[in-house]
Amino acid sequence: MAGLGIVVLLFGLIALRQNIVVILLAIAAYVHLVWADGDLTYLVEDMWLALDNDVLLAVPMFLIAGNLMTRGSIARRLIEVARLITAPIPGGLGVATILSCAIFAAISGSSPVTLLAVGSVLYPALIENGYSKKFALGALTSGGTLGIIIPPSIPLILYGVVTEHSIASLFLAGIIPGLMLTAAMSGYALIVNRHIPTAPFDPRALWEALRRGIWAILMPIILLGGIYSGMFSPTEAAAVALFYGLIVEAFIHRELGVKDVYRTMVDTARTLGMLFPIIAVALSLKNVLTIEGIPQMMADWIAITTGSKVAFLLATNVMLLVVGCFFDVVSSILILGPLLLAAAQTFGIDPIHFGVIMAINLEIGFLTPPIGLNLIVAMSVFRARFSEICFAVIPFVAIIGVVLLLVTFIPQLSLWLVN
Repeated sequence: MAGLGIVVLLFGLIALRQNIVVILLAIAAYVHLVWADGDLTYLVEDMWLALDNDVLLAVPMFLIAGNLMTRGSIARRLIEVARLITAPIPGGLGVATILSCAIFAAISGSSPVTLLAVGSVLYPALIENGYSKKFALGALTSGGTLGIIIPPSIPLILYGVVTEHSIASLFLAGIIPGLMLTAAMSGYALIVNRHIPTAPFDPRALWEALRRGIWAILMPIILLGGIYSGMFSPTEAAAVALFYGLIVEAFIHRELGVKDVYRTMVDTARTLGMLFPIIAVALSLKNVLTIEGIPQMMADWIAITTGSKVAFLLATNVMLLVVGCFFDVVSSILILGPLLLAAAQTFGIDPIHFGVIMAINLEIGFLTPPIGLNLIVAMSVFRARFSEICFAVIPFVAIIGVVLLLVTFIPQLSLWLVN
């Protein structure tokens, strides 16, 4: 009966169009009252303890760093280097679009920030150079989602926090799938735009772009090299990203003033004002469910229902794709991560591998209606109709789906670097 009450409460609040924080808070309160000791003061205490985690400091610092670089010139300089390298290739600017998204994702760790930074520069360039509006919308909206899987990834950080697994290992596990997605999207860009005329290779212009963009190019090398060499933790990497981005933009490129930094802080604070209450409530809910043994009960039920590892993986992928259509990636990972991981481990699935599977599934959720975040952001950035963007991303969703199946059933694609 308690489980039925949660279902009724969940769909009732969704029908009333309540905010995700309100939905999670109501469910957490219900669980405390019904399954726990009925004292709601423990809910508040759990929320405080959930946020008292050093690893979570990485989230605001990566967001601030990404927003600073969006306002500055790091994104433009990276894009210029990618454009000149791919200029002699048919459809080269389309490939440059995907590569720029991948590179900027490795700096910001955020899908919407990547879309904003790269899209605002490359969308008009694609249209002016003869690329179809459909391809431009699809490539930029979908390329932005590479920030979900390419390290440093904020969703992978949150998965590591909620499941208590190594974030550095999760970052390593995301590298090969991220490169596969980048290569597959770039290949599609080459095929559909092979009729676009090429431009001659200009070594002098490339050298100048490399000289102007050297500080931007060094950033992902410093971040990822520092993490994987053990020089600093993911949280320290976020601090390095913020400090490095601020120094480069304000004192080397001289693109940011005091007012720009202030506006960036305010904008990021607004984002965090929506994000951290979700994290606090979700982690509190996870704690009480774990104490009451709910994940293990759910794991046993799923194991009996699915019966095999293959059936479980297929069912999980379908469920996460459906969840991604209605819930944001943060809520989905924080709530479903511990529950589904308990079931996955009964089938011997590696927790790091399962985290990558979740991330790619929820990456697709950024591109699926009715509330795909990248679809909504793209509407405002490109001033296009929602339906137009939905149709534009269909080929890219199919590409991500193929990579998802490969990663799901070939674990070494995500575990080889980790091991």
